[in-house]
Amino acid sequence: MDKKEPIIILENVHKHFGHNVHALRGVNLEVYPGEVVVVIGPSGSGKSTMLRCINHLEGIDEGHITVDGVRLDKAKYINKVRAEIGMVFQLFNLFPHLTALDNVVLAQKVVRKRKRDEAQRMARQQLKHVGIPEKADSYPAELSGGQQQRVAIARALAMNPKIMLFDEPTSALDPEMIKEVLDVMLALAKEGMTMVVVSHEMGFARNAADRIIFMDEGQIVEQNPPDVFFTNPAHERTKRFLSQILH
Repeated sequence: MDKKEPIIILENVHKHFGHNVHALRGVNLEVYPGEVVVVIGPSGSGKSTMLRCINHLEGIDEGHITVDGVRLDKAKYINKVRAEIGMVFQLFNLFPHLTALDNVVLAQKVVRKRKRDEAQRMARQQLKHVGIPEKADSYPAELSGGQQQRVAIARALAMNPKIMLFDEPTSALDPEMIKEVLDVMLALAKEGMTMVVVSHEMGFARNAADRIIFMDEGQIVEQNPPDVFFTNPAHERTKRFLSQILH
């Protein structure tokens, strides 16, 4: 894919939940290869819904989403597109009966059809990548929250995704564990991984983002590079939000 072509395109995307909730209201967004986009905004603004729609965990009611040149409404391509997207959630979703290594191995065997030896080699490589190679034989219950989240990141990376989506990956962690997960994400950003991150971590947004998107009531209100976004927000709604979170 040409560098100048966006790898993710949302065009006039609408999403309803039942009759009462209009979660996304005409969202337009382009994300380019190697770009780190951090999405912020109040609870219920549509941030996580937008991420889930990019991965087709939620269908959309109107508009189009294109990932890596493939339209998501073409049903036969959904799994092909999903295989290119790594997703990390608030909760780690690890299998409690499997070791860290086997948690990272499993999806590779199922989705990428890798042989066990190759999948294990990749799993060890990615556990090393996220800084916990010595935890390969530990079970989730023996790991801290930060370590579990790093296993979840390793699991996503082991699939060789072109895009990583993070949905508030530190919100379930104790404060002292947040930094270790953000450090892994910061390293990924520096390696050139395309990332869309929903987060409340403003320090990470300043340091890692190429662009910050502020959402409210299902719409993108404002988007700018961090230096402009934090020092000179254009919209009153953005200013209000920032004044509440940047004490």
